[in-house]
Amino acid sequence: MSTRLEKATMKTLKMKAATGLLLGAAFLLGAAVLQAAPAPKASAGFVYTANEKGNSISAIDVATGQVKTTAVRIAPHNVQASRDGRLLLAVGPVAAGGGGHAAHGASHGHGGGDERGRLLIFDTKTMTAKPAAGIAVGRHPAHVVIDRQGRRAYVTNAEDNTVSVVDVARRKVVASIKTGAYPHGLRISPNGRELYVANVQGNSVSVISVGRGREEKRIAVGKAPVQVGFTPDGRRAYVSLRDENRVAVVDTAQRKKVGTVTVGRNPIQVFATPNGRFVYVANQGSEANPANTVSVISTATNRVAATTVTGQGAHGVVVSDDGQRAFIANIVDNTVSVMDTATHKVLRNIKVGKGPNGITFRSAAR
Repeated sequence: MSTRLEKATMKTLKMKAATGLLLGAAFLLGAAVLQAAPAPKASAGFVYTANEKGNSISAIDVATGQVKTTAVRIAPHNVQASRDGRLLLAVGPVAAGGGGHAAHGASHGHGGGDERGRLLIFDTKTMTAKPAAGIAVGRHPAHVVIDRQGRRAYVTNAEDNTVSVVDVARRKVVASIKTGAYPHGLRISPNGRELYVANVQGNSVSVISVGRGREEKRIAVGKAPVQVGFTPDGRRAYVSLRDENRVAVVDTAQRKKVGTVTVGRNPIQVFATPNGRFVYVANQGSEANPANTVSVISTATNRVAATTVTGQGAHGVVVSDDGQRAFIANIVDNTVSVMDTATHKVLRNIKVGKGPNGITFRSAAR
């Protein structure tokens, strides 16, 4: 009896040991599978910078970090990709030798000239070729945007106090709209019905009706507004106030400033994340004393949720379509900082052309 009991016990122990080994192996295999799982690709696409001091445009392949720089015949201050990704628009004064009108990027309100600037339109597939068009716009052009349909482009002319309306298909200026003093940055509202234009010397934002082609309201916002950024729902616009170290918050339904947020020194460009939770603000500082930070505003509280160190002269900012990355053009360091929007940390800095100002993102899916 005892021998049979011992044999049964031994058989049970062996079965338990085997089961334990199998479970352990399964656990280790599962852990190995989890460890081997590839990380999801983030923000595949291209980032373009307007290198004003180098008379060039840089294209960064976000997936590889590779950079291609193309010489252009203007001192480009701003670039903008079309919604479908086929076109890249660049605007600035005609290049005048080595540095072009490099002071434009630092001053936002000084300098200029009598010569009309140019809008260049490139096919993004053939960036090394000559641009498809060079369109004469107004004096001292600063920024350009294009509507979702790719039919109309809008260019601010700082010296003329106007916005040029360009028929993209005909490659021709078809209208001119009056603004406040020294218009600089501009954005189209998410519904496509209005343009908000930051008037640096007018301390105001011009609200332009796209359909009527005229200014309908001028909103007092504060000292030296440089650029505008809409939340995705279009209910708020955030306006950088360079000479106040603040960002104005505008209620677009009321067309009225409803608050301000204190940020870093001399804020320039602003851009909201696709989910509307945050607004990134690039703080450039002055020409004599450059700054190197980005203020991350929480739209829920209208307070700065984080401040991130980037490169010297943080100027342009854009967020990828998937919201995973923010890209900051650093005008003094000649770099683009790549930021993780989940952590608000800089992942790396990529060298581009000289004096990068404006910046835009084109998804690989476009």
